[in-house]
Amino acid sequence: MNFKPVQILSIGKAVPKTVITNDDLTKILDTSDEWISTRTGIKQRHIASGDENSTMLGVEASFDALKKANMEGIDTDAIIVASSNPYNIYPSTACAIQAQIGAKNAICFDITVACTGMIYALEIARSFISTGKYKNVLLVATDTNSKFLDWTDRASCVLFGDGAGSMILTESKDGVDDIIALNINADGNVGRFITMNLVGENCPLVEPNKEGIRKITMNGKEVYKFVVQTMPESIMKCLHDANLEPKDIDYLVPHQANLRIIEGLQSRLEFTNEQVVVNIDKYGNTSAASVPIALSEALEEGKIKTPSKAILCAFGAGMAWGTAIVRLREGLK
Repeated sequence: MNFKPVQILSIGKAVPKTVITNDDLTKILDTSDEWISTRTGIKQRHIASGDENSTMLGVEASFDALKKANMEGIDTDAIIVASSNPYNIYPSTACAIQAQIGAKNAICFDITVACTGMIYALEIARSFISTGKYKNVLLVATDTNSKFLDWTDRASCVLFGDGAGSMILTESKDGVDDIIALNINADGNVGRFITMNLVGENCPLVEPNKEGIRKITMNGKEVYKFVVQTMPESIMKCLHDANLEPKDIDYLVPHQANLRIIEGLQSRLEFTNEQVVVNIDKYGNTSAASVPIALSEALEEGKIKTPSKAILCAFGAGMAWGTAIVRLREGLK
């Protein structure tokens, strides 16, 4: 089969308007700005308020990407949404977004890979486009983690923010593939490190189930140990597969989970501060949306120059992790 190359057309984003600072959290937690920022690098996060939800943010991010690509919803053939805490289990978030952006010709489905969702979605979209099955694919990562946090647990609730990121991929017209290399992985044996249960009730004709609670739980120490081993390996494998070295890469756009982890990756790759995109201080961990939000913002602010090559990498519950080396074309926004 003659596989078709893929082009990245645009990157979009959306975040709630309400900002919660570390100082704000001291009103409900025994914590401080210094305690949070020195351990995580986070200074504030955007939090959904009122009726704001994952679908609404996903729609806004979709429109942002469509506008930048000079496209309408009707032009999309497929919508893939990565979300760990959607507004509805069904109808899917992808179907809800399809209806609101007027993408009546698009197939729609959701995937759940937590913070690694956008990297997995890239792999799926690449397969769709390269085989010629679909031409224009809209990827959306959207989460409102704040609705599923234990706001009495200062070790976890301070880490997360809400937001959505988007990306539009299409068949490349010039034969150049913008996805240079891609590597995704999972290890369910350590899935207990990050969990969120979907609580339901058994049928009244059978034995009752144990009471549960739908909150995010995380073993931060074990996650950190796992990530500092697996992420560098994933990045180096991607570089090897592409026959590239770190010096051939212009930028690193990592999952914004913890500044210490990002600094470790930067040191391993011997990148300068200017080469590493960091916005965790403003948004916290927005799950799968963190990579596209960081990429979109860096392009808008001119922190990323085009044309260039970038490493996108993420890790999260599952445990799952992945890396993509992508080409950012001149004028990409």
